[in-house]
Amino acid sequence: MTGRRRSSSSSTTTPRGQGSVRTNTTPRVRTALFTAGALVAVGSIAAACGAVPGTMGGSGDGTVTVMTWAPDKTSATNKPGMPAMAKAYARYVNAHGGIAGRKLNVLTCNDHNDYVGAARCARTAVKEKAVAVVGSYSQYASSFLSPLESAGIPYIGGYGLTDDEFKSVLSYPVNGGQPALLAGLGEELGKSCGPVALVRPDTIAGDELPLLLDSGLKAAGHASAEDVRAAEDATALDDQAQQSLQKATVDPQRKGCVVPSLDERTGTFMDSFRRLSDGYPAVRTASVLGSVDQSMIDTSGGQSGPYEGAYVTSWYPEATDARWDPMKKVIREQAFGDNRIDPADAGVQTTWIAYTVLSKVIESLGSGEVSARTIRASLDNGLKVDTGGLTPTLRWRFQDLTAVVDFPRLINSDVTLQVVHDGRLVGARKGFVNVGKTLENATSE
Repeated sequence: MTGRRRSSSSSTTTPRGQGSVRTNTTPRVRTALFTAGALVAVGSIAAACGAVPGTMGGSGDGTVTVMTWAPDKTSATNKPGMPAMAKAYARYVNAHGGIAGRKLNVLTCNDHNDYVGAARCARTAVKEKAVAVVGSYSQYASSFLSPLESAGIPYIGGYGLTDDEFKSVLSYPVNGGQPALLAGLGEELGKSCGPVALVRPDTIAGDELPLLLDSGLKAAGHASAEDVRAAEDATALDDQAQQSLQKATVDPQRKGCVVPSLDERTGTFMDSFRRLSDGYPAVRTASVLGSVDQSMIDTSGGQSGPYEGAYVTSWYPEATDARWDPMKKVIREQAFGDNRIDPADAGVQTTWIAYTVLSKVIESLGSGEVSARTIRASLDNGLKVDTGGLTPTLRWRFQDLTAVVDFPRLINSDVTLQVVHDGRLVGARKGFVNVGKTLENATSE
């Protein structure tokens, strides 16, 4: 997982136990208080700025304008497939009569993995009267959410990199983000691993990963993982590979596990890991989808590579599952040969699901106004979104929120467990695993 650089401006969280005051308020009551306060704040900000939330970007001309953003051509994580998938989706629905007869206009923006760039993308969405930001990736939620909240523009289906995406009342997440992936992975590794070493970015957001992985390990009765930090834009990770191998092999009686969670830098780490591992006892590797995918497994040697036998958690079914066929049809028809769009990429998959939500919302509005305000109202008032089994049925009413206090907008805490078998990423078990209780315990300590 890529996180915000320590040098950037960002919101900070008071460490637990330092000046905090615990109350006996229940998790759902705390969530309700937070949500109510956020609603008041959004309305106040919009009024102060002279804008009425949701009045922009309507469909009077039969066109619905939205935006999708993601970083591209940067030295850190890049997700060009997400805006490309959004454009392909728009071409497809427009070629087939639009959504409920309305043309879909998708604007895209490159946030450059930069705090200023993320804010610029958000301001562009406001200027261009977008009714929603859909299926996007950015690690700078504290930068882009403020302009969106001021204008009342909903953020549908973010990738789930930051806590703020699970706190803003205008955010409608479709998955459990990095918290669910790490907690689910920890639960599984706690059952089968000896010492566990986590290799993660040395960033503010990266600082949260040990807590999340440890929550799953603890649920399985396992000790905490050893923490190995790496620079976000590192080009060589020999030191981290050696540290992780040393920490994972301290118990000769139990096979250890190494968990790289470095997004695109995971491949760089695994190059070092493979070269250095010969001098150590065998260890198992594991990760989360987004840091590992089928293309990375292929380029690292497939069945004979370091990922063979690795567990990987995802929010969705494996890429070969028939439930992805509608997405693949759109890619074949509208983006054939576009190598930016990998149907196995978690970002592309998230964009597909986010646009599925958008389409269901527009269809539910019928011939009525399609605006940021009416989209929010539809989602807040209990619209059910069936994603064809790629996620549980999605709904964002108050009673659908989980009791995870630190992530009050979380509605989907399900993950899938996959394993690399004969060089292929396949399902390790059928169905979804819910990690909501594990996350509740992790964030309430």
